[in-house]
Amino acid sequence: MKCPGQDPRYWKFDAIFDAECPSCGSKIEFFKDETRRKCKNCGEYVLNPKMDFGCAAHCKFAKQCFGDLPPELIKQKEDLFKDRVAVEMKMRLKNDFKRIGHASRVASMVERLIGVDKAKPAVLFAAAYLHDVEPAVQGANGDNVDQGDKAVARDILEKLDAPQELIEEVCSIIKNLDNPKDHESGDLKLVHDAHLLASLQEKIKKDELNEDYLSEVIDRDFLTDSGRSLAYELFPKTTPQLRAVTN
Repeated sequence: MKCPGQDPRYWKFDAIFDAECPSCGSKIEFFKDETRRKCKNCGEYVLNPKMDFGCAAHCKFAKQCFGDLPPELIKQKEDLFKDRVAVEMKMRLKNDFKRIGHASRVASMVERLIGVDKAKPAVLFAAAYLHDVEPAVQGANGDNVDQGDKAVARDILEKLDAPQELIEEVCSIIKNLDNPKDHESGDLKLVHDAHLLASLQEKIKKDELNEDYLSEVIDRDFLTDSGRSLAYELFPKTTPQLRAVTN
């Protein structure tokens, strides 16, 4: 069954119309169900000005309904998914504001580290928000037990109708976040560095780190150049140049 707004049986006289190209001013003929058309004069792709993309931002069948989604809508869907994951994380953690704040800081660091051409922002943000939603389970000796599959994160993503491939990647990142050096995933290493940046910020705020140890951690533990560069930006006294001058 097709959405009534996109089903030709429900169309009226205005189903075909002309729109002006915002780049060159030429007329472009649109059918009501087309998401965008290429201007014959200047070659620019123009979004259908009369199409409401609101439902596509949250509908998992949007691509089947609208065809190839324009980049603007893909970005909107990614932003909406990220926000929905954040809301679910807060609902699961309830009044645990410490863990909510930490997850939000990790996501903020991901946003600063993520490249403009990064292919999987949804994976990165979901892992950042959900890496600490799993309740700790203690073994007989009092140590926390690794639950392996990260069932709570998986449950949240399935509730949000996330693609299975995304769910597996996010759960893999969360599961291996403590030993990323044994894995080749660039996404895992980026989330690791975002988590490390957030943790260092929190420890510095509590005055739990001295500058020498902080410099050692930055030199030793970051796995990406972008993570280490952002650490130097956030903690300028740890840069090699300043250390050389002060030592």
